[in-house]
Amino acid sequence: MESTFSSPAEAVLQREAGIPGLLTPLADLDRVYELERVVGFVRDLGCQRVALQFPDQLLGDAGAVAARLEETTGSKIFILGDTAYGSCCVDVLGAEQAGAEALVHFGTACLSPPARPLPIAFILGQRSVALELCAKAFEVQNPDPTAPVVLLSEPACAHALEALATLLRPKYQDLLVSSPALPLPSGYPSPEPEPLERFGRRFPLAPGRCLEEYGAFYVGGSKASADSDLDPDLSRLLLGWAPGQPFFSCCPDTGQTQDEGVRAGRLRARRWYLVERARDARVVGLLVGTLGVARHCEALAHLRNLSQAAGKRSYVLALGRPTPAKLANFPEMDVFVLLACPLGALAPQPSGSFFRPVLTPCELEAACNPAWPPPGLAPYLTHYADLLPGSPFHVPLPPPESELWDAPDVSLISGELRPPLAWRPLNDPGCSVLTPRPQLELAESSPAASFLNSRSWKGLEPRLGQTLVTEAVRGRRGIAIAYEDEGSS
Repeated sequence: MESTFSSPAEAVLQREAGIPGLLTPLADLDRVYELERVVGFVRDLGCQRVALQFPDQLLGDAGAVAARLEETTGSKIFILGDTAYGSCCVDVLGAEQAGAEALVHFGTACLSPPARPLPIAFILGQRSVALELCAKAFEVQNPDPTAPVVLLSEPACAHALEALATLLRPKYQDLLVSSPALPLPSGYPSPEPEPLERFGRRFPLAPGRCLEEYGAFYVGGSKASADSDLDPDLSRLLLGWAPGQPFFSCCPDTGQTQDEGVRAGRLRARRWYLVERARDARVVGLLVGTLGVARHCEALAHLRNLSQAAGKRSYVLALGRPTPAKLANFPEMDVFVLLACPLGALAPQPSGSFFRPVLTPCELEAACNPAWPPPGLAPYLTHYADLLPGSPFHVPLPPPESELWDAPDVSLISGELRPPLAWRPLNDPGCSVLTPRPQLELAESSPAASFLNSRSWKGLEPRLGQTLVTEAVRGRRGIAIAYEDEGSS
């Protein structure tokens, strides 16, 4: 039977397994995948073993690309086609298991720094852009030639932004062009002045200028429709951009534009609702959504300390890519917090599919840190590294004697008065999961452990030395929907 947490049984019997066909004609492989640049990258490093990482939708071309590169460079090429988490992150762990000396990443990338040093080349793709149509759309939406505007784009359209700016600069005086924050080659001198890096992009701001002064013109998407807010790259731009500045999106094929102000407001309202859910929560599940992005262990410890200081129980869950079926096994959790890259944390989630809401680290920070600025004044940070010490956005927890911990707070969901946050450091013995009884017995006091204890099935038990040894017997054969010994109904 089909339900929210499972797929229909007929889908398993009707699923076709096999190798996906070639998606791109052989004559266009060099242009689409920029093989000339990849060959130069491999030869400059002198690598003998190179890993290629493809997203699921491009795996049909992986074999042809690998064969051509292996023939041209003479190096051993490996294909990483199955990532444990999002395909936008660099799979350095998979590359190390293959003994690769370098990695080439194809498709959309979050451009997060990897957890381990490895030479990486990003091939974002080159989608065709109708420059004349986009330039006319820009002029329609920005009639003031003195207004400061930033040109943004989806990664596959970034190659055309400079050409678009060339058409617009004779009329517009304050035009800023962003570029993907690709890693600089070793020994490459840093540009002066150093550009601002945010949202996986570089912004060459003039001295004394800030990004909050600029409006935005985004080139990307398929069409001006409501489905565009499911794009995690556009979502993080809309959430993090200054609310008072205009933000327009433009389809690179047709030049159709749309004002994203209403959509940005809807996204922010949804995130503020999730902050309220986190404030009401008593048990928090911390989902490990990446192992290949830098500082993920430090961020996990920060979220645990944050939950502990707010008097909430937190449990770390390493489940791979989160799905509704996986998270439904933990009904004792009030909310989940996904520790992932910016694109993975904002990945599309079908409405009503998850049993409990899935939050980003920024929303947990806003819920548990009383020193965090109120909505409208605090920036929305999509990368967990911006919450850690050393970041200009880091807000330390106030000391235990601070009055911020005793400030009254009313839930906007239930309308009830919340109790004051109970500040407790990680090394406080009072927050231990195990509490001693007078009879010198130990009992678990966490809500999750109590719920687990009430379950009729608690998992496999070893029972070493308590089970008689018997001869193995033949078990059932078939699939769960129709075993061979059940007959037909």
